[in-house]
Amino acid sequence: MAEAMLNHLGKGRFKAYSAGSSPRENQKPNPLALETLRHAGLPIDGLRSKSWDVFAQADAPKMDLVITVCDNAAGEVCPYWPGQPATAHWGYADPSEVQGGDDQKRAAFLQTLHLIRKRLEIFVNLPERSLSRLSIEQTARDLAQD
Repeated sequence: MAEAMLNHLGKGRFKAYSAGSSPRENQKPNPLALETLRHAGLPIDGLRSKSWDVFAQADAPKMDLVITVCDNAAGEVCPYWPGQPATAHWGYADPSEVQGGDDQKRAAFLQTLHLIRKRLEIFVNLPERSLSRLSIEQTARDLAQD
């Protein structure tokens, strides 16, 4: 959801990618995540579940900033990122782990999307000086304190 949201809000200023430590076997994102994005008017074409290992390969896109977003990711050992990008953690509860009926699950995905959007709206509107190599990591970490 963060990939789709940043690519939408960034309007070409940023290029977001998403990956995780345990991608879905069928490479399809959670159907409720896709439904939530679609209902929010965000494009979902090209979204797929993938391992973060693909971004540690030599031909991977260069990352300036890596933000982990799942609460579970905070304690995981992340791969080596070529170019040693800035890193930050924006912890969100995993909406796919919510117990209950479809309405509770949809509400969890929507809440997570709203929380992601709140931080990303601030991030994409930061002045250029806040996105310099020296300050981008601190800026991203400060946003986690919202």
